[in-house]
Amino acid sequence: MADSLVIVESPTKAKTIGKYLGSKFIVKASMGHVRDLPKSQIGVEIENNFNPKYITIRGKGSVLKELKDACKKVKRVYLAADPDREGEAIAWHLAHALDLKEDESCRVVFNEITKQAVKDAFKTPRQINMDLVHAQQARRILDRLVGYKISPLLWKKVKKGLSAGRVQSVSVKMILDRENEIEAFIPEEYWSITAQLGTGKSAFDARFHSLDGVKKELANEDEVKAVLAAVGKHDFVVDEVKEKERLRHPSAPFTTSSLQQEAARKLNFRAAKTMSVAQQLYEGVELGKEGTVGLITYMRTDSTRISPTAQEESREYINDKYGANFVPETPRQYSKKAANAQDAHEAIRPTSIMRDPEQMKPFLSRDQFRLYKLIWERFVASQMTSAVLDTMTIDLKAGTVTFRANGSKVRFHGFMKVYVEGNDDGADEGDKLLPPLAIGDKLKQESIEPKQHFTQPPPRFTEARLVKTLEELGIGRPSTYAPTIETIQKRGYVAIEEKKFVPTELGELVIQQMEQFFPEILDVEFTAHMEEDLDHVEEGQQEWAKVLAEFYESFEKRLLVAEEEMKEVEIEDEVSDEICEKCGRHFVYKMGRFGKFLACSGFPDCRNTKPIVKDTGVGCPKCNEGKLVERRSKRGRIFYGCDRYPECDNVMWDKPSAKPCPACSSLMVEKRSKQGTKLQCTQCEHNEEVQEPDDE
Repeated sequence: MADSLVIVESPTKAKTIGKYLGSKFIVKASMGHVRDLPKSQIGVEIENNFNPKYITIRGKGSVLKELKDACKKVKRVYLAADPDREGEAIAWHLAHALDLKEDESCRVVFNEITKQAVKDAFKTPRQINMDLVHAQQARRILDRLVGYKISPLLWKKVKKGLSAGRVQSVSVKMILDRENEIEAFIPEEYWSITAQLGTGKSAFDARFHSLDGVKKELANEDEVKAVLAAVGKHDFVVDEVKEKERLRHPSAPFTTSSLQQEAARKLNFRAAKTMSVAQQLYEGVELGKEGTVGLITYMRTDSTRISPTAQEESREYINDKYGANFVPETPRQYSKKAANAQDAHEAIRPTSIMRDPEQMKPFLSRDQFRLYKLIWERFVASQMTSAVLDTMTIDLKAGTVTFRANGSKVRFHGFMKVYVEGNDDGADEGDKLLPPLAIGDKLKQESIEPKQHFTQPPPRFTEARLVKTLEELGIGRPSTYAPTIETIQKRGYVAIEEKKFVPTELGELVIQQMEQFFPEILDVEFTAHMEEDLDHVEEGQQEWAKVLAEFYESFEKRLLVAEEEMKEVEIEDEVSDEICEKCGRHFVYKMGRFGKFLACSGFPDCRNTKPIVKDTGVGCPKCNEGKLVERRSKRGRIFYGCDRYPECDNVMWDKPSAKPCPACSSLMVEKRSKQGTKLQCTQCEHNEEVQEPDDE
């Protein structure tokens, strides 16, 4: 008969650790939090030192009853929620609900769900860490005060259903500020000149660098003509050759934010999806005869630290798999990425490097496999030697004009054998070879091409870029990024266009009101400072109620002013030319989480909606009657289909091209990759490069 009860958050986690602990332990799931602040009221006694009034979450009564009954049948209860502030708070709420003694050593934590880690954790149970609980409680109450005090004002003055929050409001403002920068941007003209030079065996490109020994930027066509005149019919002669060795170092193993960024770049995962799939890998996957095993360490972390045991295992694996020259002399150590990093847990890594992705593939879903492969490769690469690149710079003179060519070659791949970090513009480092040349060599000018460019505005935020910026500014914490991004879309404050965030009219209006009456909520430094205060609470250096009191003193004054002075704003819907086929009224434009759509102006009497159709200008090749138009799936993904649907069910993910295949006259579609865009025929093997618009 079991003599101990272990409570975790999820059934999957319960199943995994239950197999490790054996028959003396009953393992049950609380299904997350069992107590929280009430939804119907603020639930905080502000005048009573911000005392929270917790209630049992609706639907959790039966769960608590089951846990209480199980407690009566055992001698000891262990609380094994996740090893972070949230997990500590869940454990504390459970201890209260189950009447466990405050001084009881009932808390068990493990950073990875493996047999050894779990068994070791149960050898050293501890008391609940109240500093962690207070830090989580302070954040929860702080967000409740902001949300439940400002939101009713926005409902009253702007529109029902709106909300405000510390991190979400700053995020929307950042997206709005970026949009304003883009709109205010004035492009500046500049030019480049590229010469294609041949050696007889090969050709390479060199770009204009300087005139009369002075580096020069070409601002207009007249300056270009002057340079071309100076080049004239002069030969291109090698003036200087510089060769040197450069080391490229591996990236650190993943933190929560860097995992979200890289999964967005390489896997096209939303932040919420990344965290959901990572949770599955952490809690455990059935591996046939081996049973259920947690494949990665805890996925909510801001640390790049690695345990000595994992490092040693990785060094042995790398030596056996790739050779001794791929193993650095000493294990790689990575410093904290940010000054405010908590470093409470290790970086995200495989629980065993021996479980390589291909071996795990039969046991994983497609998404699980892709994310696990990303985590595994990043960790292995982080423990390997640096790559060695040979770089070459050649200056060539044509009269008084200097052109420069740069090339590089990977001499030793090192960590690049396994993994190379992505970046937001999608370019990976590769070989750009130059022929062996010596000073005085003459080259044939095969072509010389001037090209006009215009400076580009700063880019809109992608999800990866937004997460990176929030982390750099110290706003929010690893666990807050995914829900923040989900919230600002759900509220209609931002939309996504071509995988980039665009502020909506509603988002702009809310931020205007917030800027006028609650500027500190939108202040990046204020928000980052608040995060530091919460960290100090966690470290036991600051009292949680005092942090709240200092915030609320000025916040309360601003609330009173806003109540009196905030004016009511009516958002007028933009009326379209289209008529609702159900009731005859005009459609109006509405903004949803995936952009604009059409809704009947007769709402709520008429609830007819339809997407805004973008014509691609390409006829449907299946029915030869309709046109291919751009549509969106329920998840917001763009696809293309016949406008005669459902009469014609022709659909495709790739964008159709108006250019027919020159080989067979069939439809061609755009295929995008990091190397560029190609047109691929849908019927034969013909493909061709697409000239991308210049965005330098």
